[in-house]
Amino acid sequence: MSVVGRKSGFVAVIGAPNAGKSTLVNRLVGAKVTIVTRKVQTTRFPIRGVAMEGEAQIVLVDTPGVFAPRRRLDRAMVQAAWNGAADADVIVHLVDSAAELAVEDGSAVGADPHAVRDAQSVMEGLKVSGRMAILALNKIDGVKRDRLLALAERLFSSGVYEEVFMISAENGSGVDDLKKRLASKMQPGDWLYPEDQTADLPLRLLAAEITREKVYLRVHDEIPYAAAVETTAFTEAKGGAARIEQTIYVEREGQRAIVLGKNGQTLKWIGQHAREELCELFDRKVHLFLHVQVRENWQEMREFYSAGGLDFDV
Repeated sequence: MSVVGRKSGFVAVIGAPNAGKSTLVNRLVGAKVTIVTRKVQTTRFPIRGVAMEGEAQIVLVDTPGVFAPRRRLDRAMVQAAWNGAADADVIVHLVDSAAELAVEDGSAVGADPHAVRDAQSVMEGLKVSGRMAILALNKIDGVKRDRLLALAERLFSSGVYEEVFMISAENGSGVDDLKKRLASKMQPGDWLYPEDQTADLPLRLLAAEITREKVYLRVHDEIPYAAAVETTAFTEAKGGAARIEQTIYVEREGQRAIVLGKNGQTLKWIGQHAREELCELFDRKVHLFLHVQVRENWQEMREFYSAGGLDFDV
């Protein structure tokens, strides 16, 4: 029997790479459920975060960015984003307003024509699907309101949006209003997850994502997208601790040397920061063991896709 007054539903957050989707999902949930780096295409597969607003449970699907795919992994990521949107009750299209306006001005600072092109691709995809979305203009900090209003009007005229919110996922401005609106659109029914659960992600996969984030943070210039992390063992240790073994896969021997660093110092930094976050996340001691392995064709191996729920045959 459903509890009177409870509501729930799925909200897909879609947009161009680096629009701030993961930051927004973490902000709405009130906890870190998806990794965030300054690199585009950080999110590789849909991650569900669970946000509560009164009696409404909002299951947020942080999708990979929508961009022009070139490789198998790219195609799988883009398809996962659209699949997440198709299955959701509500779609939020997050747009980097600063990038849109910078390109509009021809400004060299902050201008990313790819982000604007990818945002346009999302709009076109929404038109084809026949789905209406909520437009969320992100990164509004320091942007004059009249310019934001003009941008909102221009995008809204596409006919694929039902309403517009202006937000900063980074500092939270406008996010509470968006959250309340999402809660109002949830459907009557039981909650899909326990009230205190913030994410729906296997622990092995979550642990791998945390380590992958640290790899990106430490060697983001040298190895932008050529690394993957696999949790090869997750077992109980003495005193209630967790023993986690992981392999970091890179595509070339030179990349392995970069991840290891001089006298292993880079790998030590990655391990230390990943372990600290995992201890906090799991609320117990974690013994983390990292290995670095060269596997040139890891992006063509089916197991890397199935583990994250991506379609290999795309």
